[in-house]
Amino acid sequence: MRNISTILSIIALALTGVLFYLHFTPKEKKEVAVVTGKNGENSFKIAYFDIDSLQSNYTFYKDALEEMKGKESAANAELQDLKTRFQRRVQQLQNEARSQADQEAAQKELSTMEQNYRKREAQLGENLQTQQMDMTKLMRKQIEDYLSEYNKTKGYAYIFSYEPGFIMYYKDSAYDVTADLVRGLNEQYKSKKKSK
Repeated sequence: MRNISTILSIIALALTGVLFYLHFTPKEKKEVAVVTGKNGENSFKIAYFDIDSLQSNYTFYKDALEEMKGKESAANAELQDLKTRFQRRVQQLQNEARSQADQEAAQKELSTMEQNYRKREAQLGENLQTQQMDMTKLMRKQIEDYLSEYNKTKGYAYIFSYEPGFIMYYKDSAYDVTADLVRGLNEQYKSKKKSK
């Protein structure tokens, strides 16, 4: 019995030594290779574009925004028309309702009208949201496709979008490609618009 505790103590001491060795042994550092150009300069280039400037100068975005505003106005007009009809019907039923049965029928009709209004309101809101998401996806795809072509001659490793107050804390304007991006996207959009 006494030998077992001695053996367990020796094993525990040996394991402690192994763990101590593994913990304090210096680990290999992995180094990232940076490719240098012919002149010995770093060829890892990063650029960015300002998303706010892009949105305010990209013709497709402005046209799509106007289209969305038109659809939103049409939806609001439809909802206002439904609300006006509902209010007129309420006035009409208040003037006509005489018996208990008439009042119950009127209440049921108004309840159905209100449910239909809420359902249509939700449907229009969902449609607008879907169209806005589709427009955003399309714009993103256009930007990605254009940047893919644009970068074939520029050789950037990354091209980020910059939005004020979001993640990027410093930017050097020497790497701003917003003007090139806006110019190229507008030319593409203009030629697509003419071909339609």
